[in-house]
Amino acid sequence: MDAGERWTDPAGLVVLPGGATVRGRRIGAPASPADFALLLAAGPTPAWPYRRVRWPDFWVPLDSADTRDALREAWRRAYAGERVEVACRGGVGRTGTALAALAVLDGLAPARAVAWVRAHHHPRAVETPWQRWWLHRLP
Repeated sequence: MDAGERWTDPAGLVVLPGGATVRGRRIGAPASPADFALLLAAGPTPAWPYRRVRWPDFWVPLDSADTRDALREAWRRAYAGERVEVACRGGVGRTGTALAALAVLDGLAPARAVAWVRAHHHPRAVETPWQRWWLHRLP
């Protein structure tokens, strides 16, 4: 069974370039359960395991090392077959940047990852120049 088939709601699902399925969404939006959430903003706590990083709206993470570690954890879990989600307040900028970062971990160049996430998640994903700048410093 494909990992995406294990979700009860297909909203927000994207398939990473390497084949793992993850969900991008807004924090607080109704959602089917996940196995792990990477939360990029304050908000309601999900009923499933999660990790929250400090990432101001329209900016870059306050602790890049912690965020890289959290992204790698989400990436590993997704490739282990877990239902992984990434969420911020609006589900576009920070979520899109984090999804693009997962694509970079999958081997895409940062510029290609931005185009990829805009095509597969949201056309305005990675909203600011400094979010693009941060992606180039991810590896």
